[in-house]
Amino acid sequence: MDKVKSLAAQHGVVIFSKTTCCLCYAVSILIQELGVKPHVYDIDTDHQDGKDMERALARLGCNSSVPAVFIGGNLIGSTNEVMSLHLSGSLIGMLKPYMSSMN
Repeated sequence: MDKVKSLAAQHGVVIFSKTTCCLCYAVSILIQELGVKPHVYDIDTDHQDGKDMERALARLGCNSSVPAVFIGGNLIGSTNEVMSLHLSGSLIGMLKPYMSSMN
């Protein structure tokens, strides 16, 4: 759990992902198209801590282990939560402080 919290605190926008997850890719592209470059951490390539991180994400309340999106160190949720925020117009406001990070 410490690694999850540490990564979430170090970067403005973090997506915990798996390389084979199409929803992870879709959420990442959405956030990039909104002007933010997220830090994408593929837990399936972390052979040492990946399974522990997946369990930690579940304990934090992720309905689905990936994608798990953190903004400003706070867990936003998975695909459903991100899309709901986007459709309501709230996601852009949450991402605004990190939009200058797009290079």
